[in-house]
Amino acid sequence: MRKTDLIKYLQKYGCVFVREGAKHSVFFNPLLKRISTIPRHTEINKHLAEKICKDLGVQIDFKKRKK
Repeated sequence: MRKTDLIKYLQKYGCVFVREGAKHSVFFNPLLKRISTIPRHTEINKHLAEKICKDLGVQIDFKKRKK
């Protein structure tokens, strides 16, 4: 999954960007008051994306991209 796709997905569920860290971007879910970091890689594997969603309390429902 691309990092930009994951960020759009998180923002769709109300998560907001907080700040850039040294190697990660920090996101916050204001409804559940949860925080998680996203690495600055262009591609993020499915397991890491699922963990980030779980940390933020976002439902995991990724759609497969059409090529």
